[in-house]
Amino acid sequence: MEEHPCLIPSPHRHLQCSPQGSRGCPGPQGPHFTSSRKCSPAATESKRPLLPKKQKRPATRRSLVHYLKGREVGAWGGAGLSGSEGELRRCAVQKLPELLKERELALGTLNKVFASQWLNTRQVVCGTKCNTLFVVDVHSGQITRIPLMRDRGPWLARAQQTCGIHAIELNPSKTLLATGGENPNSLAIYQLPTLDPVCLGDRHGHKDWIFTIVWMSDTVAVSGSRDSTVALWRMDPDTFNGSIAWHNDAGLPVYAHIRPRDMETIPRSSTSPSNRKVQALAFSGKNQELGAVSLDGYFHLWKARSTLSRLLSIRLPYCRENVCLTYCDELSLYAVGSQSHVSFLDPRQRQQNIRPLCSREGGTGVRSLSFYQHIITVGTGHGSLLFYDIRAQKFLEERASTSPDASPGPSGRKLKLTCGRGWLNHDDLWVNYFGGIGEFPNALYTHCYNWPEMKLFVAGGPLPSGLHGNYAGLWS
Repeated sequence: MEEHPCLIPSPHRHLQCSPQGSRGCPGPQGPHFTSSRKCSPAATESKRPLLPKKQKRPATRRSLVHYLKGREVGAWGGAGLSGSEGELRRCAVQKLPELLKERELALGTLNKVFASQWLNTRQVVCGTKCNTLFVVDVHSGQITRIPLMRDRGPWLARAQQTCGIHAIELNPSKTLLATGGENPNSLAIYQLPTLDPVCLGDRHGHKDWIFTIVWMSDTVAVSGSRDSTVALWRMDPDTFNGSIAWHNDAGLPVYAHIRPRDMETIPRSSTSPSNRKVQALAFSGKNQELGAVSLDGYFHLWKARSTLSRLLSIRLPYCRENVCLTYCDELSLYAVGSQSHVSFLDPRQRQQNIRPLCSREGGTGVRSLSFYQHIITVGTGHGSLLFYDIRAQKFLEERASTSPDASPGPSGRKLKLTCGRGWLNHDDLWVNYFGGIGEFPNALYTHCYNWPEMKLFVAGGPLPSGLHGNYAGLWS
């Protein structure tokens, strides 16, 4: 089915994104941008001096409300919590979903948001099916489009317009951003916080659309493509350590063109030898291993160093529409989202101890996944968010009061956050092929947390490929 033509990005201009943790107020033209080219380091709690023996330690508030407010203003660091503080943190993570309220964000006529990442406390960078890369200010709603990088050589632009940007990832230090180029087969690297172009992987790389990207370190990224290959890219620090962006005589940005250091092909399976598209990647920093999910229903694992060395391939228990993958370092566990299940894999265990969870949201599938501690967030194709507790091996439940004086208890009903209507283009295709149905649930293709402020950005669009529309919401 033919897709609608993509939107054209506005002419290039330098975008100075405020660094991580900045709370600049919006001016008359939108968000506050700083002139700094490097992200300021995240605030860390300094060590308290030892108290004199006779001096009493100040009383510590240990309520959940105090914990949430402390996280909102960045009072506590993410690591080093122990005892009751650690327990409060775990409790807050489990209680947060039922406290979230939605505020929809208007995205105009953009088509289906496939990828998103927080840049700082108020800005989220997104990629769409219509090949638009943009930054949205969640406070003011202002949208700023980012020009895409172009290949050095010719490519069939007309034939590629329906793909869009499927992946956006920030490196660990949040100094580089990896995404797709104007040609969706190419890997584009931008510098943060300015979003100046750094380099484009358009030489001897993928022959088909890039679906997924992960960072192994600050300078090494891996991309997975529809051409059944995984490519390892290494960025030269000399290309982005300068303080001034390079421009040509016409004032347009100049960036390096790079090639992958290593490429691996997904092994051919006996069940579906021609359908080995790489759908999702996840990296284990602790084990230095790269996991991948292919559309033929297999999970693959590589040892990831200067090159990729394949360790194993496993047939997944649920093989239809395996489109998302995430990894939890704390549990050494991969989670794979499929048409109606989330499967859990520990490659070091022959017998998997955690049973798959069933989403059963109208058969529309799991479209996005994320881990945080023991809670996994599931974005479905039916416009809802679900939350699963790995330790208890059950979904979080709604809480209900049996009487006005009683504290709320479990209701037995699965906690489900249902997203808003978004925007849907009522074009001829909608009228002729879908009978003018007034509403379609939005597939939640992407979600990302801002844990210091306890906020969740969620985005997507209508699930049928021919429909044109979008949804974005801030849950806080």
